[in-house]
Amino acid sequence: MKQVLSKHINLSNPVYLDYNATTPVDPRVVEKMLPYLLEHFGNPSSAHDYGVQTRKAVQKARQQVANLINCEPEEIVFTGSGTESNNHALRGYAFAHRKDGNHIITTAIEHPAILKVCEYLKNQGFEITVLPVDKYGLVDPKDVENALKLTTILISVMHANNEVGTIQPIKEISEIAHQHQVALHCDAAQSVGKIPVDVQDLGIDLLSIAGHKLYAPKGVGALYIRTGIELEKFMLGGGQENERRAGTENILEIVGLGKAAEIAGESIEREMLHNRKMRDLLWEGIRAEFPDVKLNGHPERCLPNTLNVSFPGLDEFTLLEVFVDIAASAGAACHSDNISISTVLQAMKVPLEYARGTIRFSTGRFTTEQHILDALKKLISTIKM
Repeated sequence: MKQVLSKHINLSNPVYLDYNATTPVDPRVVEKMLPYLLEHFGNPSSAHDYGVQTRKAVQKARQQVANLINCEPEEIVFTGSGTESNNHALRGYAFAHRKDGNHIITTAIEHPAILKVCEYLKNQGFEITVLPVDKYGLVDPKDVENALKLTTILISVMHANNEVGTIQPIKEISEIAHQHQVALHCDAAQSVGKIPVDVQDLGIDLLSIAGHKLYAPKGVGALYIRTGIELEKFMLGGGQENERRAGTENILEIVGLGKAAEIAGESIEREMLHNRKMRDLLWEGIRAEFPDVKLNGHPERCLPNTLNVSFPGLDEFTLLEVFVDIAASAGAACHSDNISISTVLQAMKVPLEYARGTIRFSTGRFTTEQHILDALKKLISTIKM
């Protein structure tokens, strides 16, 4: 498998440790997609055999995604991205339920695909409450309960944070939400495929999925909509996706997402162990060489693949040198006249001297022990230059 993958992406130079940004497309996903690029091109809305073939492929993929998160296939709507899923969920629910209230609750550590939508909704007359987090990036369910109003219609809290990996207490939050007849949306782009996600157990009403975070291609996502939840249509046109999202289906990538979901469901426990082992090996190596390094995120309630660390006094020039040899993500963007710290680190009140030297490493399915050892060697030699 790795020999096939190597034809598509070189994971060793630089060492790829940025799986939270995007994952390589799994070769098994590519293999499943190819016939729908070369042979099965029919429009699923067509009545003839070409359309029947692709319609069945979409139905199968819908079932595969539904199996991964434990819902009914008709509760899955395919979208163009996780961002579209978030937009559809928040805007769709807000405008469909405006008669019931105008108050929406979210958190300070959400992805821009949530926070920007909330800004838009605020300009449309909705009231937005942005909850704080603690030093670990964790939301307190009591803060959620205290923020509720008679006009509250929706709560949106991400399942796991993309930068520090902290996993939120979604089940507790959903119980509070439903006690007050308020819907709960979860941006689960970073959790689906990495840890078990069961929408029934968690009590989620709307959940967003991004294909390229779980070894499917970019350009496809999904939105879980619990039966009975009403959304204003996000795309107008034909009756595709049970009349929830107009537009001819992206068969090729939907098939890819379905296969990726199937693989994730079959291997999730094994991959959690692998990712944690690789992450911990990296963390132990870093901590041994840099005793002043700061770990960001919850030490236990955290994605098994995510390691966010801050090196005190590390300047932007050294960071750039690190990224020549290691594909990872920075916690701060450096400009000519200022340093822009990520909103997540700001919300966690990480001191500037640490925040500016923050690196997020994220392991994945194709990370090897040799990748980690190579990354450690390059990291140590660069920072200690």
